[in-house]
Amino acid sequence: MTASPAPAAPAAPEDYVRVENLRRLFDVSRPWLNRVIERQPRQILRAVDGVSFTVAKGETFAVVGESGSGKSTVARMVVGLLPPSGGEVAIAGVSMTDPRQEAARRALRRRIQMIFQDPYASMNPRWRVDRIIAEPIRAFGLIEGERAIRARVGELLTLVGLHPDDGAKYPHAFSGGQRQRLAIARALASEAEFLVADEPTSALDVSVQAQILNLMRDLQDRLGLTYLFISHNLAVVRHMASRIGVMYLGRLVEIGGGRELFSAPKHPYTRMLLDAVPDIGRSGRQRMPVQGEIPNPISPPSGCTFHPRCPFANARCRAEVPPLADGVACHAVHEGRLAPGLAAAG
Repeated sequence: MTASPAPAAPAAPEDYVRVENLRRLFDVSRPWLNRVIERQPRQILRAVDGVSFTVAKGETFAVVGESGSGKSTVARMVVGLLPPSGGEVAIAGVSMTDPRQEAARRALRRRIQMIFQDPYASMNPRWRVDRIIAEPIRAFGLIEGERAIRARVGELLTLVGLHPDDGAKYPHAFSGGQRQRLAIARALASEAEFLVADEPTSALDVSVQAQILNLMRDLQDRLGLTYLFISHNLAVVRHMASRIGVMYLGRLVEIGGGRELFSAPKHPYTRMLLDAVPDIGRSGRQRMPVQGEIPNPISPPSGCTFHPRCPFANARCRAEVPPLADGVACHAVHEGRLAPGLAAAG
């Protein structure tokens, strides 16, 4: 028995990004002849299944979850790199899927940029840095004249903590943290307002992570940027996000404010993720141990997909998909069997 996802709330005037019932299916079946000979059905992977959220202007909305939960797929659909199988994405009131708004979508493109997990892989190693950063300026025709373009590239390099003379170097001459600064400068070159950061610090040392995160926050305060931040690192999310959505196996299982989610998590999966973070303060509180692994998304469990790993699951959890209500998709919470908090199962 499956329940239809709860509809998203109507967009408020300040909602800059609106995602409603977003879905993405991948056909991972074997070739047709193999299926006929071996009498196998088609196999469909539900990478994203009914995700809805909004992001206000100037806000940082983070999406967290284990590897394979669908976070990066959501990010790529939001910016238009991957077409959705269903649902709707609207940015600044412009639909990213409606063919009737193609002209408005083209005008919006330069205001949307993405920061990738591996900055070196996202840059042309044969291009110098000044050409890499200047490419969006030339592509969108923002500035005329090579001298003015070079001056703007120098300003962007200075803005992200580098020197204008660094523009004469190639990407291999920089460290990982410096390359991520270059990626941020390139994203800002098109005068972007909305940045989607897909695990931007996961490949960096902890000290360098802090520098990049502080840079992103400073730029947000200075330029009024809006972030969709993808991460599996809860410490990073706590530092960056004003609101957080927790994904598990293609669905949002909890949405809440950053402080509220960390102080009183509702969903057992959110509690498990928080309990996996090292306790530097040595509070001695009981923790929920990490149990099992994320299931195969091709053949997910029935009902609540988290029930095989959940110590609070009952027969209803195994049969019925919980709706996302009051910021959480959990039968135990909806029935009052589990109160918000950090206590582990006894």
